[in-house]
Amino acid sequence: MSIWRVFTSTVAAFFGVQTEDNRQRDFQKNNSPLPFIFMGIALAALMILSLIFIVNQVLS
Repeated sequence: MSIWRVFTSTVAAFFGVQTEDNRQRDFQKNNSPLPFIFMGIALAALMILSLIFIVNQVLS
């Protein structure tokens, strides 16, 4: 599975717009959920760091 596909599926799920068809496609053929878990953690960390940066810029 490509990184781009993992990224787009994770972003869609992150914002709650993942379709059932895409979710089933992602987890058929015994694909591991680990890439999605790691991508989710990375995106959450990126979002938190972005928010911290924006708040620091606004407050300074």
